[in-house]
Amino acid sequence: MSLGFFVDVQGTLISDQDGSLLPGAKELIKALNKKEIPYCVITNNTKRRSDIFLKKLQDMGLEIAHYLDPFMVIKSVISQKRLAPFGPKCFEEILKDLGYEIDMQNPQALVIASYTDFDSKAYANMIKLAQKGVEVIGMHGTSIYSKNGFSYPGVGAILSMISYATSCKTKIIGKPSHAFYNEGLKIIQSQNSSLEFADIEIVSDDAKGDLVEAKKMGMKTRLVLSGKIPDKKSVEGLISYIDKIDSGVDVLAKELG
Repeated sequence: MSLGFFVDVQGTLISDQDGSLLPGAKELIKALNKKEIPYCVITNNTKRRSDIFLKKLQDMGLEIAHYLDPFMVIKSVISQKRLAPFGPKCFEEILKDLGYEIDMQNPQALVIASYTDFDSKAYANMIKLAQKGVEVIGMHGTSIYSKNGFSYPGVGAILSMISYATSCKTKIIGKPSHAFYNEGLKIIQSQNSSLEFADIEIVSDDAKGDLVEAKKMGMKTRLVLSGKIPDKKSVEGLISYIDKIDSGVDVLAKELG
């Protein structure tokens, strides 16, 4: 058994379809708290302010005591003030709340969040800014963004497209950046200072967007089939070196008793 856990949210604790709690989610967090097992809930939330999203999860019955999302570390990655945000309006408003200026014409960096309504014009504007040498930053590196029964290109997929189109380098704030995982490790070490990545198991529904890099960093990985990937067959051959596949967080909750 691992000594500490990183636990994803979307598709792992709550449903991609309607945002409801997934089976075993409440029991999992309760077991981690009761047994005083070091953990950190790590999410790529870009729709709500960190405090508001955490409270929403807690109000759903998830007794989360240790939490991290990209907004909590954004200032360590983006020092520029003028940003061109690509994503929903709420994302732009949060950036303003954090002290950034919105400038779609002459930004110092463009920042991309998950969104279902990107069109060809939005992608063209991203490419245009990248070609001008504007820094390209993703709030995270998800492979797929699942919403309302559909799968959309995740921010990681969009960053790959821009990089391929322009040969520019890109940067990621949230998962699976090593800097983000390092921040999560600090939270776990505040609960047990002796733990390192080799002692941590990460639980997520995003194989390419979360687990592959985590595996490279020495973490144990657990892919749940309650989100982006519907069954084991869908992932066979893609990431065969991920060591364990379960059907949902209810399995882990039972293991923890």
